[in-house]
Amino acid sequence: VQLQASGGGLVQAGGSLRVSCAAPGRTFSGVGWFRQAPGKEREFVAAISWRDGSTYYAGSVKGRFTISRDAAKNTVYLHLASLKPEDTAVYFCATLRASSRWSSQDQHDFDSWGQGTQLTVSS
Repeated sequence: VQLQASGGGLVQAGGSLRVSCAAPGRTFSGVGWFRQAPGKEREFVAAISWRDGSTYYAGSVKGRFTISRDAAKNTVYLHLASLKPEDTAVYFCATLRASSRWSSQDQHDFDSWGQGTQLTVSS
């Protein structure tokens, strides 16, 4: 079952937004957020352990983005703050493969990709 990302939109630079990733009926070791800007490769943003809530972030977003989870709703959130135009991208969520190393930022270590949600940050 694929994950379902939602909550993207148009935001002014400096603003904030929260995107959600729903995983109905799934169990997994962790969930990650990635993003892909036009003409660029998909890049890692953040990930969270489902078991204990441990998190790790890409350097470019650390201190601005916060990943969290709601176990009761089987949902992972990514709160994006101090947004910049270069944060414009389609944001995807995916599950960390059980066999993958914790703290991996390699997209090949993730699966069950959802359709993504578009975030546009205007200057």
